[in-house]
Amino acid sequence: MSFVPESWPWWIVGAVVLFWFVGAYNRIVRLRSAALQAYAALDAALVRQLDFVQARSADVPPAQAAVSGHGADASLQASAGQLITLLAATRLKPLDPAGIAALGTALHVMLGAWQRLYPDAVVSFEADGTLSRPAPLGGREELIAGAVPMAWPEPSAAAEIARSQFNQAVHQYNTAIAQFPALLVAWIMQLRPAAPLR
Repeated sequence: MSFVPESWPWWIVGAVVLFWFVGAYNRIVRLRSAALQAYAALDAALVRQLDFVQARSADVPPAQAAVSGHGADASLQASAGQLITLLAATRLKPLDPAGIAALGTALHVMLGAWQRLYPDAVVSFEADGTLSRPAPLGGREELIAGAVPMAWPEPSAAAEIARSQFNQAVHQYNTAIAQFPALLVAWIMQLRPAAPLR
């Protein structure tokens, strides 16, 4: 007479699968949470850039605005307004690829309008906060996609650092949900890949 029921091995296998599922889900949720926190820091940095742009364009005297062109100033104001709207929309779903792509486009439009008005008032930083150079140096022939620094209106590296941290957090999250066993957890829990801000 055996004291161990015949279904005992199935209970052990079931418990191992359950613990694995919970562990994989917790890891994915932790990486997703890190990406959401990185977006919050990016959002704050972008709001500071917008505040700087709006304060600077409000301080332009009418005579200088007439010289630089009323259309360029209107373009800057319109693109800043569009960026404000898209920032508000992406706060609801910060890891939605379509929302981040639209935010990236609006950001590039605003930065382009700023550069047309103030070509000497842009600063480009590397992801670690050091000043960027116009051409890759030190044998770096290829730049990683998304690692190309942006030229920012406010002379602060905070926006570029926040963008880099967000992109890195999104990459880690996307890598985690693309690996085989965790891929099943992501599919069951309907966790979708996110998009970096380019």
